Amino acid sequence: MKHVMDELRKFNEERDWDQFHSPENLAKSIAIEAGELLECYQWSSDASEQAVKEELADVLAYALQMCDKLGLDPETIILEKMEQNAKKYPVEKAKGKSTKYTEL
Repeated sequence: MKHVMDELRKFNEERDWDQFHSPENLAKSIAIEAGELLECYQWSSDASEQAVKEELADVLAYALQMCDKLGLDPETIILEKMEQNAKKYPVEKAKGKSTKYTEL
């Protein structure tokens, strides 16, 4: 992940784009790119793999940049959230179900 983060920083520094990357703007960009990812599936579940890869890369890049901006370690926050989710969705109640945790 360090190489990816270094490349993202370098790309932005070369273009002087960090000035535009406030947490608010990055959150907006994540939502916009997630919408573009969803658009790949708008009329069919058979989306172009290339289009999905490109939009997913955009979502991930903005999310990683937001972590960097906020001083958060992506691995740590994902594992912490998975721990919370494991408590909300215990295997014995949630296995094979898509029910929200409040309804299990």
